[in-house]
Amino acid sequence: MAHKSEDVFDCILMADDRFHVEGYREGFDEGTRQVMIDGQELRASHGAKLSMEVSFYYGFGITWKCLLQNNTDCETLESLLGLIQRFPHEEPQYENLQEDMEKVRAKFRLVCSLLNVPTDLSNYVKSGGSWGISF
Repeated sequence: MAHKSEDVFDCILMADDRFHVEGYREGFDEGTRQVMIDGQELRASHGAKLSMEVSFYYGFGITWKCLLQNNTDCETLESLLGLIQRFPHEEPQYENLQEDMEKVRAKFRLVCSLLNVPTDLSNYVKSGGSWGISF
């Protein structure tokens, strides 16, 4: 009977270790799951903002191209539209995303400077007013 009491005693002594290991494993699994959920939400949010920005630049460029259709000096505007059209919209793992977005933003600022219009997006995306856009 001493053998059976030793097994019970060992079980009691090892319970702390067993619960610690089980708790760690459960916490690790839950943390991994939550990180995946948070990452997906962050990617979706960032992607939506980036998409809105690129779409705005494209709409801006097309609008000014139509307004300036008789003007032969539209190279910078055409360059902006070309950058946006070559942008890899369907490639989520695009390595040069930041570099290309900076090029698009710089070209947008240059076009705005040449057209003598504000470069601040908030001037265009606010509700109401002559430049207001609502979604």
